[in-house]
Amino acid sequence: MTTPSNPHPGTPASHPRWLEPFRKRLVAGVTHLTTGGGGPSLDFSSPPGDPGLFGPDAVCWRVHADFASMMTGGISALLLQALHPLALAGVWDHSSFRTDILGRLRRTATFISGTTFGNSADALALIERVKAIHAKVSGVAPDGRPYRADDPALLTWVHVAEVSSFLAAHLRYVNPALPGELQDRYYAETARIAEMLGAQGVPRSRAEIAAYLTCMRPELEAGPRTFEVMRILLNAPVARPVMRPAATLVMHAGIDLLPPWAQDMLGVSTLAPLRRAFVRPGVRAVAPVLRWALVNGASKRARRRATAHNETQSKGKGS
Repeated sequence: MTTPSNPHPGTPASHPRWLEPFRKRLVAGVTHLTTGGGGPSLDFSSPPGDPGLFGPDAVCWRVHADFASMMTGGISALLLQALHPLALAGVWDHSSFRTDILGRLRRTATFISGTTFGNSADALALIERVKAIHAKVSGVAPDGRPYRADDPALLTWVHVAEVSSFLAAHLRYVNPALPGELQDRYYAETARIAEMLGAQGVPRSRAEIAAYLTCMRPELEAGPRTFEVMRILLNAPVARPVMRPAATLVMHAGIDLLPPWAQDMLGVSTLAPLRRAFVRPGVRAVAPVLRWALVNGASKRARRRATAHNETQSKGKGS
């Protein structure tokens, strides 16, 4: 499959030299949101020819490549996950998210980008690292029920909350015309990661995702801890004060992505029409700027890595 050099129409393929300082400052702000947090350092550029766990023709490479949509999808996923009392209890009791929400966002971003775009060794090491962490996390929720982070059912819930949110963001802000069969393929591809982490009965299509969410709704609730998670997200720190409007836009876009029933549970449905009127045009205006700035993002470095061997072979045959 041939990928155009500028896959997002309306996004400048190049820029005047005088804009370079602005681009670098923007990249620094993005890096502040997505790297660090105590996670491993990933090498997306080597070894040449390594396709990683999926390869550049995978649908998940398309869906996970756009920074703006993934950020909004990530916020939506965290809020959706927080509606499950046992999943939330594990994060509440064993995570520093209340004092380091950026660390939590960075670690999640590292795992998603690493398992999607990383070389095979890095991706597998990330999965084993998360499994080791999960094995140590257990406790009792406020309602008296025990929980374990490596519970296959909880792993499935966390996974579905993430991938359904990521795909929803992609359809809204990147490619609303993504064919249904490719949407199903996305769910089937990403189910592999959930299963490698220990999840069971992972939905693998749009129909299975919809049925799963319907089945799960009686188990979900919005309690004081859920609302505290939402408050923390809405007030997450930024690298520079000038980035506060963009951060607020992304947070509210994440709320806007939630299914209507989840917005009802969180008490944010009253302002849904107003939020929709402002955040959707706002994200659509900001996204091309971010695409322009991130000329050397993880997906681009990974694509060069994955195709390097084939390009070398082609040159050798032509010489």
